[in-house]
Amino acid sequence: MSFVHLHTHTQYSLLDGCNRIKDYVARVKELGMNSAAITDHGVMYGVIDFYDECRKQGIKPIIGCEVYVSPGSRFDKTPRDDRYYHLILLCENNKGYQNLLKLVSLGFTEGFYYKPRVDKELLEKYHEGLIASSACLNGEIASLITHGLRKEAFEAALEYKRIFGDGYFFLELQDHGLPEQTLVNTELLSISKAANIPLICTNDCHYTYASDTEAHDALLCLQTGSRLMDEDRMRYVPGQFYVRSEEEMRSLFKYAPESLENTQRIADRCNVTIEFGVTRLPDYKVPEGFDNESYLRLLCEEGLKKRYGDKAETLKDSSGRSLREKLDYELGVIRDMGFSSYFLIVWDFINYAKTHDVSVGPGRGSAAGSIVSYCLGITEIDPIKYDLVFERFLNPDRISMPDIDVDFAPDKRQEMFEYVSRKYGERNVVQIVTFGTLAARGVVRDVARVMDLPYSFGSNISNMIPRELGVTLDESLASVKELKNEYETDPDVRKVIDMAKKLEGLPRHSSTHAAAVVICADEADNFVPLSLGTEDNIQSQYTKEPLEKLGLLKMDFLGLRNLKVIEDTLKAVKERTGEVIDFSKMDFDDRKVFESLWEGNTDGVFQLESRGMRMFMRALKPESLDDVIAGIALFRPGPMNSIDDYIRGKEDKSSIRYLCPELEPILSSTNGCIVYQEQVMQIVRSLAGYSMGRSDIVRAAMSKKKASLMEYERDIFINGNAREIEEARAKGTPEDKLPKPVPGCIANGIKKEIAEKIYAALMEFASYGFNKAHAVCYAYLAYETAYLKYHYPLEFMASLMNSEIGNPGKLSGYISAARGLGIKILPPDINKSGVFFLPEGECIRYPLSAIKGIGYPVVEAIEGFRDRDGDFKNYMDFLKRVSGSQVGTRAVDALIRSGALSEIAPNRKQCLETFERIMESFIDSKRGQIEGQMSLFDLPSAGGSEPDSAEEGPGMGNLPDIPDYDSETKLALEKEVLGIYVSGHPLDDWLPLIKRYATADSSDLAASSDDEEEASSDEGDKNIKNGDYVTVCGIARNVTQRTTKNGDLMATFKLEDLTGEIDLVAFPKTYEKAGNAIAEDEKLFVRGRYDDTDDRGAKVIAMDVVTFEDASSPGFRGFGRRGGAVYVRQTAGQTQSGSSAQSPMDSEKAAMDSRKVAEKAFKKGDSAPKATGGSIPSHGLFVRFADRKSYEGGLALLEEALKTYPGEDRCVVFTQAEKQLKVLNECVNISEDLLNSLYVMFGRDNIAVK
Repeated sequence: MSFVHLHTHTQYSLLDGCNRIKDYVARVKELGMNSAAITDHGVMYGVIDFYDECRKQGIKPIIGCEVYVSPGSRFDKTPRDDRYYHLILLCENNKGYQNLLKLVSLGFTEGFYYKPRVDKELLEKYHEGLIASSACLNGEIASLITHGLRKEAFEAALEYKRIFGDGYFFLELQDHGLPEQTLVNTELLSISKAANIPLICTNDCHYTYASDTEAHDALLCLQTGSRLMDEDRMRYVPGQFYVRSEEEMRSLFKYAPESLENTQRIADRCNVTIEFGVTRLPDYKVPEGFDNESYLRLLCEEGLKKRYGDKAETLKDSSGRSLREKLDYELGVIRDMGFSSYFLIVWDFINYAKTHDVSVGPGRGSAAGSIVSYCLGITEIDPIKYDLVFERFLNPDRISMPDIDVDFAPDKRQEMFEYVSRKYGERNVVQIVTFGTLAARGVVRDVARVMDLPYSFGSNISNMIPRELGVTLDESLASVKELKNEYETDPDVRKVIDMAKKLEGLPRHSSTHAAAVVICADEADNFVPLSLGTEDNIQSQYTKEPLEKLGLLKMDFLGLRNLKVIEDTLKAVKERTGEVIDFSKMDFDDRKVFESLWEGNTDGVFQLESRGMRMFMRALKPESLDDVIAGIALFRPGPMNSIDDYIRGKEDKSSIRYLCPELEPILSSTNGCIVYQEQVMQIVRSLAGYSMGRSDIVRAAMSKKKASLMEYERDIFINGNAREIEEARAKGTPEDKLPKPVPGCIANGIKKEIAEKIYAALMEFASYGFNKAHAVCYAYLAYETAYLKYHYPLEFMASLMNSEIGNPGKLSGYISAARGLGIKILPPDINKSGVFFLPEGECIRYPLSAIKGIGYPVVEAIEGFRDRDGDFKNYMDFLKRVSGSQVGTRAVDALIRSGALSEIAPNRKQCLETFERIMESFIDSKRGQIEGQMSLFDLPSAGGSEPDSAEEGPGMGNLPDIPDYDSETKLALEKEVLGIYVSGHPLDDWLPLIKRYATADSSDLAASSDDEEEASSDEGDKNIKNGDYVTVCGIARNVTQRTTKNGDLMATFKLEDLTGEIDLVAFPKTYEKAGNAIAEDEKLFVRGRYDDTDDRGAKVIAMDVVTFEDASSPGFRGFGRRGGAVYVRQTAGQTQSGSSAQSPMDSEKAAMDSRKVAEKAFKKGDSAPKATGGSIPSHGLFVRFADRKSYEGGLALLEEALKTYPGEDRCVVFTQAEKQLKVLNECVNISEDLLNSLYVMFGRDNIAVK
């Protein structure tokens, strides 16, 4: 073969290149070529992935870029038609790679104007080691030719030859069937001969196969916002820009065979070596007389004494090592792996933070398992106390860069970035790029749009795709029957999905990673290409994974809101009480704090405030931080199945069963359950004899689902690795390099069948297991926030509200939570409110800054008036002082509506109707334009109210006597400018009814509607899932009647509840059944189905609608499980659904029957059916308690849970030991939500529906 593609665009030519790197390299290999180039538009995003993939597939990688060249100076950004030309640059060697990094970076940092541009000055400066070609029709030479400027084209060619040198500049032939290319190619042949410049031919590959042309065309439409059917749009010649074979290229360029051979000659010349796995850390300057290792040891020795005091010499870890032995071991591993400077760098910036009033988190991730981290103050977690594993963090058997992520208060994150920039050089520290991709749901909608199909068509297909992180179209087709059926029966659906699959996963846009920075030993563009981020910040073009391959220091500076809440609370407590709270001196064992979690009082408590977690805490009843740690690890989708066993084991240790005695010391602390990844490591070490390092490799293989490695290790876990050692020895492996012996379970006396069961359990768990060190870090913050909330609720809730001051939805929920603690929220006050929520007495004062239209400059101006001249005395005094200042009429209007002037001007209507004219008069008076004016209003004084002011002058005439608004109107005005109700709520009088019948509110639904494709795994399980039935309530707003295609009436509306708003849809049957109930301002209960499939937002599909007035009638009993409102007829002894009221004798017989049903329901092996939308047996709900003690302890919790789900089903409590049952008075609605809650509280085996 003697042809190589030297002009190729991968997916990183965003929304233009359609070549997936892996597919492109495989296609080149399939065609028999030995090399391939990457030349994306102006960027090098994909270079490391491309280089790595080429090495894996045995193809030589040629690193390049199609740069944009400014026609003049790169600094000249004057609008003109020829803003830039294209030019191909290829790296001949490592010097060329370094120069390309510089050029591409400078294109962004100095030459960016629509595109990142270099100029010929830069090309001359950084040309060494680069081979250039004239590119496509947008190249300078081709552009001049097409404009008839042949002489200028010739001169340009000579100039490029001069810049790059003889043999380093080539003229590039292309042929995609365009007439302009024929013209250009003819002229290039002439220039080549006249100027002695060699030729190459390329195909400007934008996609891999000719059949990808339509998908590529769709991608261009996404870039330009066009549709495929649009006539006047950007498009490429169909079926031409793919990875052609050598034969096809020879057929196109028969007249210039040397142009093919030259591509191979260039490929042979290009030899760039990029080293992976070599650590490139910046040098930390240690004090004179130290090296990195000795200074790190000094700091650790000092920290060991500070942390442990006298215990440092006597305390041992769980393996029997002294603390000094453990410290020596960790320092030795760190030294041998070359990471001493890494720890010094991290210690330095965390030390800076702690000494400069920057809140730092207690730790994050596996770094908390290191005693070095603890002694240095990098973490606040004692790894000895919590038996954490260092090898989970740094494994000497698996060399990889440490990964210490650090949490800072969000308002100080930028300060920390600036500190490391100053410390290591502003040009050495940059942020990191990240990419948004064409994910499954979004790309389906995009493709439907470019195909000019209705929005609803794409939305309907998209809504069938699960909202799961990383879910693919193929996975969706395999798992969703409805989607597969549509795909197989509807040609349009098939066409959309088939095209979408070709685009799925391609990067859509670049942005700056929210937290990640890279710290380089030298100027960053010596190691990575740079670009401009979303706010013109400088960022690495390589993402986190390539940076790790290059061995560069990547850090995540995370902003954690809860740290700011803690910081502000501690300051407020000190200011108000003089008390200084120091969590580092606490034991985290305050029982009252844990009991507050039992009560579900977790709003604002880190990781514990979701609805599901509140219920879990009630069931778990944590008594120590260990319980909270385990709870955080358990409450996520995978390990939730262990919750029942954990709680049962906690309450009754005798119920715990171990597969073998060796598991007891490992699992006893977690009540017989595998909860943490570290336990997996401990099990394979204790039972099979694995080394610490190899145990982590097994853990990693399981968590990443590496099937072949897991199967390989299964045999070693059971039988040992004698065969592995012998095979290595037979291959000539030196004795000191042989694998460490692993005896295996059988050799350690564990039966094979037991070992197989244990390994199967490990495999099932490890894929979703949680890092204990991470859980401990989270639990620390959970305890700190719970402690502050319990002991200092006023200061804590004020700080919590300040953290969400710009988020009315969250703010409303926290205000409700504060009221639940007995804290009164005072409305904004012009003389008392400022920028933030502040404690005032035993209340919290609402700030001025949270009023819509009142920015910080306005609040600062108002505070300035108060500081200079004291409080505002009255309405006229306020208007006189602020007139003509930053406090304009719009701000005053908002202040009046919010009630901020109520203490000095109670009549809001009077104020709203007069303030503008008064302010105009004061402004005019200040300008000296209308001195002597006696009155603002040409109104009689009779009946008017005299303003409370002793001052005379403009605006002091009588105000008109205007009746004030009623209380509901005032509340509506507040809501308009505050986004929430503060001084009261229209639903306040209905709270008992709401508590009785509503099962969810807007905050619950908002917490559940976050897009799972973007959700962090740290947030745990969603509480309300798509398809769940909920009962919501509120005031109907924005009621809109619509007509369906069939002419039926339906409605969309919002319900405004105590914490926010809920979107609802009432389809024709429901709307007709509701009658006139769905009306503006009507107070409603609505039972419906939660739907979060529409990307326009989550909503509730209404099924049943009842007004508050009807719900408050004596006979109303809520909504039935099968739908419909349930009423009890007070006189006839019969429900509206037709069921007869029972006589005492009937009740006794029913109880006897129920006892039989209960005994049958809980027969061994008979588990409760899962209620998932199917028909549930109608006999009722049965809850089993083991004995009288557990019954007495759990009945109150059961009854509290049942009150949340009123309905028409009976609930029977069965006490197994006594064979007794009790039929509860309350009827319930047996729903999936209820059952899941009860499973968490009492265990799945103790709940049955029969």
